[in-house]
Amino acid sequence: MLFSKLLRVTVITLLLSAINLGSLAHASSPGNDQEKVVDTVRQMFVALGADDPELFESVTSRDFYAFDVGNRFTGEALLQLVKNAHASGKVYVWEVTDPEVHIDGNSALITYVNRGSIKDATGVKEMSWLESAVLRKNGDAWRIHFFHSTRVPAQ
Repeated sequence: MLFSKLLRVTVITLLLSAINLGSLAHASSPGNDQEKVVDTVRQMFVALGADDPELFESVTSRDFYAFDVGNRFTGEALLQLVKNAHASGKVYVWEVTDPEVHIDGNSALITYVNRGSIKDATGVKEMSWLESAVLRKNGDAWRIHFFHSTRVPAQ
């Protein structure tokens, strides 16, 4: 009888441990984090497209910086660059395609092809950029620390 009770307690403890470990593994699984990293970059583009500094700040780190169009930009300067382009009539479409995400603890590197377009008074011009970003995990959220963009020359 005592052995039977001990066996039941042991089995129940093992089952509860397995359930807890399984849920913890899912919460921080590499696939789940990879999706979060890609979505964080996509949200940066939503913020830039909408001239939305609050959304931009929610997906970037305080020390964020970018290399784009041959210059180094702080987050505020990058937002202003895009806002000025919008004011001159430009409309950007950005799309993260073929992302590759590499995660090492609380750091991630994403590389992808940004296939999009720029629309202005002369029409719509299809464009592509080779881009990468370094992100840091803060709690459950990923934040972009560094962003780099290189335009693919027209073929």
